[in-house]
Amino acid sequence: MSGVRFLLSSTVKATAPPPIPLAYQWAASYVRTPERPLIDLSQGVPGISPPDTLLEAIGKTSSSPAACGYGPMNGEAPMRLALVNEMKSVYGEDADIKPQDVALTSGCNMAFIAAVMSVASAGDEVILPVPWYFNHQMSLTMLGIGVVPLYTHSTRGFRPNVSECASLITSKTRAIALVTPNNPTGAVYPPELIKAFAELAYSKNVALIVDETYRDLIVEGQPHDLFHSSLGDGTWRSTLIHLFSFSKSYCLPGHRLGAMVADSSVLQQTNTVLDCLQICPPRPIQLALHPLMPTLRPFVQSTSAAIASRHRLFHRVLPQSWSIKSQGGFFAFVRHPFPGTSSEIVSKILATRYGVVTLPGTFFAPTAGDKKTDWSDAEECVRFSVANVTDEQVIQLGLRLAEVEEELSTVLSSGCTE
Repeated sequence: MSGVRFLLSSTVKATAPPPIPLAYQWAASYVRTPERPLIDLSQGVPGISPPDTLLEAIGKTSSSPAACGYGPMNGEAPMRLALVNEMKSVYGEDADIKPQDVALTSGCNMAFIAAVMSVASAGDEVILPVPWYFNHQMSLTMLGIGVVPLYTHSTRGFRPNVSECASLITSKTRAIALVTPNNPTGAVYPPELIKAFAELAYSKNVALIVDETYRDLIVEGQPHDLFHSSLGDGTWRSTLIHLFSFSKSYCLPGHRLGAMVADSSVLQQTNTVLDCLQICPPRPIQLALHPLMPTLRPFVQSTSAAIASRHRLFHRVLPQSWSIKSQGGFFAFVRHPFPGTSSEIVSKILATRYGVVTLPGTFFAPTAGDKKTDWSDAEECVRFSVANVTDEQVIQLGLRLAEVEEELSTVLSSGCTE
């Protein structure tokens, strides 16, 4: 029985609780030994620290009285300019991006919330591809915004279908939200697919929100060409809201810095939201990072190359009965070899018995009561985050999964999932 004498929010009650603590609860029951430590492939966390030059700069700005006061609600001007210059190195020097197009936020989740609050109201709808990034779905639910699932499939590499999306658009639709490279599947949406979604959104007068947190993990070619191509009779500003996180590229998740890039009319709305939610984004990290960003590009690129190499290693050591359905960014979405067994049961046993912490596909999908009955990928797939482990841990993972294949069938047939 609750100890409070007042009602709690009905929209928060209707929101699924954060799932990662459950995975760590499973991991806590694993008996670790020096020979068999825990291998944590659950959360999308960088496996290395930032360069020493950046850490030293953060130390200086964190202790500076100049960083203790409020800053601009949309971020420090030099930091916004530094991001624009970096984006031109990613999307092309002819990319049409200006500092006034940028608002900095306390992490990319904040950027997403600010974006959807800027374009949608309670009772409106936003289309999310499934499997979805659960924080996006949770945020929309808490805001009273309807979540319309756009189901993707392993047979198509979990890439969303534009025609199927078009069929879901109604008078209530305010935005389509994509994540590429995708969380949770790792699927990288090709430029032509992103352009097709932009054209659809333009034709239907809805926003296209694209979370590109993992864009620097694309080691070849540009993520897309929206920033330097026409869209209908205008530019990207008519339709696109771009989101970014500094957490992955610069290994700074604890410093909570994200960004939103959009038309000035959108950012006018966003500033109202941000003034209420954050006042201003964290200042020490901005002051430390902006002068160093040009020099840190080689670090970003070498880190991305190392993760790409680890993906190849993961592919080599994975037992053949575990089938990779999509892979990229920080993640691999893998079909487990136990037909008829929920991915949640498989992930639980992997953590408690084998010390391998993963997230089940069911964490990234509607609940069973809401789900399409013929959509089985969530039950059959497990997400592995390969970015926050070492190559040696990936090799050990392959050995443990080989053990799982031999032993788990017996465990499951006995009905024991504890």
